[in-house]
Amino acid sequence: MPTTNFQRKIYALITVIITVHAFVFYSLYVINGNTLMQLTKASSVIGAINSQGGVYAFGTYLPIWAIIIVELILAYLLAIFMGSPLSFKLASKVFDIKKTNPVIFQTAIICATVGLMCPAMSFLAAIIYYPYYAGFNIITLLAEFLKLVCFNFPFAFFSQLFFIQPFVRTIFKKLFKKS
Repeated sequence: MPTTNFQRKIYALITVIITVHAFVFYSLYVINGNTLMQLTKASSVIGAINSQGGVYAFGTYLPIWAIIIVELILAYLLAIFMGSPLSFKLASKVFDIKKTNPVIFQTAIICATVGLMCPAMSFLAAIIYYPYYAGFNIITLLAEFLKLVCFNFPFAFFSQLFFIQPFVRTIFKKLFKKS
C-alpha cells in the first residue's frame, strides 16, 4: 500500500475520482431520480436534469460536470488533509500495525475514513445543495446535513469496504508494482 507521500496522494486521488462519480450517480439517480422525473415530467433522470438546466447547486443550476469537479476538489482536499492522516491515526490507536492482520488493519482504516469523510462531505453537500431560493436557515442546513448523513453513510460504508477500496488497491498495486 502507499508508503511515500506521493503514493498517498495518488491513492487518495484514485479513491476520490471513483467515489465522487459513485456518489453523484447515487445522489442523482438513486435518491433523487424519481423526484426529478416527477417534477419535470421527464422519462429519464438525465432528461430531467437537462430539462431543468442542470443540477441545483449554490442557488443556481450547474451542469453535472461542474458538480463533479467541485466535489472532486473538495473531496480530494478533505482526503489529503483530514481523512487519510486521521483515519490511519485512529486505526493505529485501536490496532498495533505490526501485530494485526493487514486485512483487519486496512478494514479499520476504511471504517475510520468513512466515519470521518462521510459527515464532512455531507456537510459540504448540505451547503452546496441547500435550497437557497427559500432563504437561509441554520436549522434547515442542519436538517439537510443529518438527512444526507443518513442517506450517505450506509452507501459509503458498504461501497468503500466491498467495492471501491478493493478496486483502488488493485489499481494501485498495478501502478506501483515492485519490479
